[in-house]
Amino acid sequence: MSILVHRHTRVLVQGITGREGRVRTKLMRGYGPKVMAGVTPGRGGEEVEGVPVFDTVKQALNEVGNVDASVIFVPAFAAADAAMEAMDAGIKFVVIVPDRVPLHDVLKLTEFAKERQAAFLGPNTLGCLSPGEGVLGMMGGSPEAARSFFKPGRVGVASRSGGITSSIAYYLGKEGIGASTIVHVGGDSVVGMPLPTVLSRFQQDDATELVVIFGEIGTTQEERVAEMMKRGEFTKPLVAYIGGRQAEEGTRFSHAGAIVEGGRGGYESKVEALTDAGAQVVLRFEDIPQQVKKLLKTA
Repeated sequence: MSILVHRHTRVLVQGITGREGRVRTKLMRGYGPKVMAGVTPGRGGEEVEGVPVFDTVKQALNEVGNVDASVIFVPAFAAADAAMEAMDAGIKFVVIVPDRVPLHDVLKLTEFAKERQAAFLGPNTLGCLSPGEGVLGMMGGSPEAARSFFKPGRVGVASRSGGITSSIAYYLGKEGIGASTIVHVGGDSVVGMPLPTVLSRFQQDDATELVVIFGEIGTTQEERVAEMMKRGEFTKPLVAYIGGRQAEEGTRFSHAGAIVEGGRGGYESKVEALTDAGAQVVLRFEDIPQQVKKLLKTA
């Protein structure tokens, strides 16, 4: 089993006729899942990689039937509207790849998604990938690279950094440790599926025995993970690495969502909270595979 995406997921691509839309459609079709249709206003009737293009989401669904997920490759200023169009048409999961989506738009989208009992990953995300099953977004780059880098297994991976997401799964794979699902939650300060939400999905996934997270300074996602663990809402072994160890208060670190503002959100508070909750926090990135091996043997 995998979370968020599997080989039978039916996918719509919004912004399919743009450069990124074309390239990533080729990735998803080559690796999985099933790309049923694309949408670009004014380009209906065209094809991209053998996928029919429609002017609106509703037109696409009328032609191809129900769709499980939409992946968005439109400009940042239009991303929230595209996501709401998908949700309004009945699509329950949306992956928002663009970065620099206005914060006000994301907050509006968050309320819209709640009203329609939908969920979104991102913005500013590479997406998600379940090895041997499928990818939503741009993780892996090409079908050949994705097959080579990511191996199926029992470890869930969730990260606030796109590059680190792939790196964790890659280095685990080199040690013979496969992944169940790999999720980049997105680098912005407000995202649709922060680390606690993703870990809730992993908690419910029987095929995931252990989870690795990469966190960083800024926001309280990691502290909220610790609170989940203390409440017994996440009970599987957790290995965590936190970036930004040397950052001082007020420092912006890498992503829009990584800035230390005082109180919670700093490196020490995250490490302390996760450690107190029972997570195995490693101080060096390269220690992740060995710590995972130890926990898998005792799980």
